[in-house]
Amino acid sequence: RKEQELDSKDAIILHQFSRPNNGVPSLSPFCLKMETYLRMADLPYQNYFDGKLSPQGKMPWIEYNHKKVSGTEFIIDFLEEKLGVNLNKHLGPHERAVSRAVTKMVEEHFYWTLAYCQWVENLHETQKMVSLFGPFSDLLKWILCHLTKGIVKREMYGHGIGRFSEEEMYTLMEKDMRTLAGLLGDKKYIMGPNVSTVDATVFGHLAQAMWTLPGTRPERLIKGELINLAMYCERIRRKFWPEWHHDDDNTLYESEESSEASKTYSPLQDFSFYSRTETFDEEGNSISQTPDTDYTGHSLFDSDVDMDEYRDHEQCK
Repeated sequence: RKEQELDSKDAIILHQFSRPNNGVPSLSPFCLKMETYLRMADLPYQNYFDGKLSPQGKMPWIEYNHKKVSGTEFIIDFLEEKLGVNLNKHLGPHERAVSRAVTKMVEEHFYWTLAYCQWVENLHETQKMVSLFGPFSDLLKWILCHLTKGIVKREMYGHGIGRFSEEEMYTLMEKDMRTLAGLLGDKKYIMGPNVSTVDATVFGHLAQAMWTLPGTRPERLIKGELINLAMYCERIRRKFWPEWHHDDDNTLYESEESSEASKTYSPLQDFSFYSRTETFDEEGNSISQTPDTDYTGHSLFDSDVDMDEYRDHEQCK
């Protein structure tokens, strides 16, 4: 297929994998991290679900003013420099150091145990979530998922974590999750009352355990003993992904601050067409523009909007 030339002048074009069919924005922790970051930073962006990897073989990656940047850490650094955004400006030197340490634990260690659970042990369920269309979609999904399984196992072995037994890998996963739960405690976000870049990273990974691994040990752990992580995921999902609904919307994961806000939602919209501005399909055609305000009139991308404001507003009514 002839490639469509994209005009990225003054526009952030986010290349990522196609949306899965289970309502979750992405099966990739890094794609979900990047898109969540853009929403937290209130940056307009355009999704491009072409599946094409960056020149470095990475996904996700962005184009901005015809410059291509891959690797979520380098993308964030690039956007901070070019656009002057900074979710960490309220953090001191010690907090920034802790934030980076947590990011590396999640991305370089916890990620691999999640990948094992998604693409090796729980492959059958993950295959059901992959979205492909056409007369041979089932066969293509089977081939794609089993190729991914082989790649994950090989890379895990090279990393070193794949040389342990399954039980040992799950022990490492549990330690990482308990560390995150202990660090979060009863705080609103990882580093305190305000969202920071590390929250996009942690959410992108924990969301996989929360919503893409039914019946597995990480799901049972996050929805059971480590309930503060589940409430944390719900808090971020409801604030920065208001169109993302789930069967658990009215369960015990609601916190006091989000219960009132959760009672009013607009109908679920197709994730494939969602962005602050317009979204391109695989052929480069402009598809649609979705509302960028919630039911209170606040911007859906405003990281300063506090859920307590919604609750107070409802009580006054």
